[in-house]
Amino acid sequence: MPQNEHIELFQKRYGFRMDYQERQRKKKAREHKLQSKMAQKLIGIKGKIFAKKRYSEKVQLKRTIKAHEEKKTRKKDEGKVPEGAMPAYLLDRENTSQAKLLSSMVKQKRKEKAGKWDVPLPKVRAQSEAEVFRVLKTGKSRRKGWKRLVTKVCFVGEGFTRKPPKYERFVRPMALRFKKAHVTHPELKATFCLPIVGVKKNPSSPMYTSLGVITKGTIIEVNVSELGLVTQGGKVVWGKYAQVTNNPENDGCINAILLV
Repeated sequence: MPQNEHIELFQKRYGFRMDYQERQRKKKAREHKLQSKMAQKLIGIKGKIFAKKRYSEKVQLKRTIKAHEEKKTRKKDEGKVPEGAMPAYLLDRENTSQAKLLSSMVKQKRKEKAGKWDVPLPKVRAQSEAEVFRVLKTGKSRRKGWKRLVTKVCFVGEGFTRKPPKYERFVRPMALRFKKAHVTHPELKATFCLPIVGVKKNPSSPMYTSLGVITKGTIIEVNVSELGLVTQGGKVVWGKYAQVTNNPENDGCINAILLV
């Protein structure tokens, strides 16, 4: 038996105290007081981290509440057909019934499924964190291992400034930061060197997307203003999506196909 599971073993053998559930309920009810105390006491970087964490928790909670709110809507009633002939003025009239709407979350998922791109590479190999990040040892005796060095090609914005080394968790080396990509237009059968605007989606992980990591299959946004593409209304198209088709860290350049 592992050393730290003696409590669980005791509970399995002898059960819980009579007032265990009540004590747990009261403990949970008092939790907000502890959170409030922490929010008032913590200062500096710890305070900022705590405030950010609490903010994201509250946002998530609000979204969950909103998603579960069922609104009412009117929809066509395909119910029983009345017997006998109906007058002409009643033929166009539709009976309505109250029906519950699907939660907004389900709707959002359906929209996302319907609006998926028809991409050149629909399936790509997932990149594990061990592959993308390398542990950087820090501290006087190199014992701390909370920093990560990004080993793949990445994109950072024009006005990007690094955090102070003390607080920087993810280090993106200058040699692996790319600003341009070789984008092939599938209809024109021509390749252009275009500036990257941003990383739209990395299929391996949302974290890679936020860090701007570019791997095979990543959807990037490129500036196509120099191609002279125009919309039906006559406006110049500025940004378009493209999918990366090579392994940039091996080739030393980003090759992509424009999604048209």
